[in-house]
Amino acid sequence: MPNLKDLRVRIASVKATQKITSAMKMVAAAKLRRAQEQAEAARPYAERMERMLGSLAAASAGQAGAPALLAGSGRADVHLLVVGTADRGLCGGFNSNIVRNSRQLIRSLVGDGKTVKILCVGRKGRDALRREYGDMIIDTIEGVTKPRPTFDKSESIAERITRMFEDGEFDVCTLIYAEFRSAITQIVTRQQLIPFAPVAVDEEVAEAGGGQKASYEYEPSEEEILEALLPRNLAVQIYKGILENNASEQGSRMTAMDSATRNAGDMINNLTLIYNRTRQAVITRELIEIISAKEAL
Repeated sequence: MPNLKDLRVRIASVKATQKITSAMKMVAAAKLRRAQEQAEAARPYAERMERMLGSLAAASAGQAGAPALLAGSGRADVHLLVVGTADRGLCGGFNSNIVRNSRQLIRSLVGDGKTVKILCVGRKGRDALRREYGDMIIDTIEGVTKPRPTFDKSESIAERITRMFEDGEFDVCTLIYAEFRSAITQIVTRQQLIPFAPVAVDEEVAEAGGGQKASYEYEPSEEEILEALLPRNLAVQIYKGILENNASEQGSRMTAMDSATRNAGDMINNLTLIYNRTRQAVITRELIEIISAKEAL
């Protein structure tokens, strides 16, 4: 039979944990609102920029003198994976889902005879991947969301990646992050950053124009525009990924803490029931002992 004192201590411990998880849920809910607004505000700009560059790149791809970020190195032997995770845990399956997807991609690339390098944006990704792929991790960037995500931080990451590409350290760069859909749904996404992959022209846009693609004249030339905008687009896409990750992290944390709070409540109810039954049994046993002793006298 459980000891009454042990049950009281355990109930008090679970109640303290419940207070912590409830507070973390409220904090995550407040942060989620701001993070979601930032992510949703950045999507149209990032998507429109990628579509516009895709239209330009489709005409320039394969031509002599095309920008290096578009043409690539001509090889696909060395892959740089930019794995975006959180610096903290207690956010459900957010980090583990990204790490699992990254592992699948790493195994696939290694199986094809490719060389893989990993740049971790977030401490949890490094902690999970270094056990198996520690020799592939070249660096870890922490604190990109503290106190809040800014474009300057994304731009510095983009500049570092660009320098590595120019130095011939990799051939293909892929960003792995979680796209925010809702507080309970985050989709792990892989996005190739280098070389830039031209996207297809939106069919809805073509239909809106009477079934014909719009024709534009650019000043300066298309090559000069690509040369200037491709590095900026790299920073924009990284910034978008960081914002999506931040919103996904807060949404996952809010959901996980809500579940933990409810589970703690259920545990408290069960422990309280066991405590009351045990206490009743102890009192009954003591009464029986008193009555038995009196009758013996």
